Amino acid sequence: MTTYQNYINGTWVDSHSGQTISITNPANWNEPVGFVQKSDQNDVSSAVQAAKQANSTWGQLSPIARGAYLEKTARILEERIVDIATTATQEMGKTLVETTGEMGRAIAILKYYAQEGWRKTGDVIPSSEEKNLLYTTRVPLGVVSVITPWNFPIAIPIWKIAPALVFGNTVVFKPAEETSITGIKLVQAFHDAGLPAGVINIVTGKGAEIGPEMVQNPSVNGITFTGSNGVGKGIAMEALSRGCKYQLEMGGKNPAIVLADADLDHAATLVVSGAMKHTGQKCTATSRVIIEASVYKQVKEKILEKVKQIQVGNGLDEDTYMGPVVSSKQQKNVLNMIEKGISEGATLLYGGKILTGDQFDQGYFIEPTLFEDVTNDMSIAQEEIFGPVLCLIKVDSLEDAIQVANDSSYGLSASLFTRDLAKTLQFTQQMEAGLIKVNGESAGVELQAPFGGMKSSSSHSREQGQAAVEFFTSIKTITITPIT
Repeated sequence: MTTYQNYINGTWVDSHSGQTISITNPANWNEPVGFVQKSDQNDVSSAVQAAKQANSTWGQLSPIARGAYLEKTARILEERIVDIATTATQEMGKTLVETTGEMGRAIAILKYYAQEGWRKTGDVIPSSEEKNLLYTTRVPLGVVSVITPWNFPIAIPIWKIAPALVFGNTVVFKPAEETSITGIKLVQAFHDAGLPAGVINIVTGKGAEIGPEMVQNPSVNGITFTGSNGVGKGIAMEALSRGCKYQLEMGGKNPAIVLADADLDHAATLVVSGAMKHTGQKCTATSRVIIEASVYKQVKEKILEKVKQIQVGNGLDEDTYMGPVVSSKQQKNVLNMIEKGISEGATLLYGGKILTGDQFDQGYFIEPTLFEDVTNDMSIAQEEIFGPVLCLIKVDSLEDAIQVANDSSYGLSASLFTRDLAKTLQFTQQMEAGLIKVNGESAGVELQAPFGGMKSSSSHSREQGQAAVEFFTSIKTITITPIT
């Protein structure tokens, strides 16, 4: 079984501790995927120092030249789609179709940001002084810590790393422990593309042990994080205390509203897809379905029928629609939330149990789960579950639906199913979410568009598209007064 190393200053190295962590397949916990380094703060410190040393040279390189490295990395990843997608499925469980799609997105993101190096970096501004030249330019932050989750182990790292690099920053990357090997294989592609030593570094290990150094090291100039609200808030406090720029993308409790005039078959299909694909383990997953009362029974029956047809199994099997959750801890968390739903008075329509049998007994499988008679004060209507659990809520009108949808501490994504243009506009204006979808599932945004949430879902910054430049650079204003 392969033991993978950290990548620091252009070299693959063992951790300071000399210890490793075993990575196993959540579809079969007896199947090892490999071993990764159990890093400590010394490894992070070394990686940050390497990134700092590389920063001045990399930052002064032409952005067009930096983009060429991204383009070359994209070509290398195209040759490794099957290998890396398979590794991601083995590490975190979702289907090979989904991880293959994630590889396609990552490649497209690299190609997109390769072209961002050709864009202007500032503006000339009229000066009140006749002879002054007044203009702006954008400069890199410096060293950026990239901290990513396990649910999108390919796309999320790339949509952070690619803009960080093309805008002139150097990177220290910490992937989620569960998907460390996938992260290492992504960094290997950057290495094989010839990125100079120290420009990108990766350290693997437990977040509680190496996360603090990723955030607190005084040479780190920016932190971009996707993960839980609790950890995100801690990062914000640490970063704020020393004036470090930070970007947080966190949880969601995403509603889908189905109105009486909607295409109900279309709505049911996309609601189930949004809730159950990726085993519900995505921050934009549909969690609450808010249905107009006159069509509630029809929509419920359509959703229930589709949920009952879901094929659960190993993500590498072609027929699998939904794989396991990522870990024993995640399985327990989801089951605890299901028990809360039952104890608080919701009606369990379907699922809610651990799957058993030959193909399930060695994995972290949960039945797709559907609740009704859910009220918005219940835990399952307010707390992020991050699993295959969907709540049905009945309302009398669009106004009621929007009120229920907005009654949440989260504001990441929301969708509406309707044919009515006036109701569409009302929804887009009144919904408190960063990503609005009409007649589409709550998950997913095109890579060239800004992505981020409102309220507790985000630090109110945006990722992806041209919005990424706002985080990964600072504006420098320059005035030149000629002396004659």
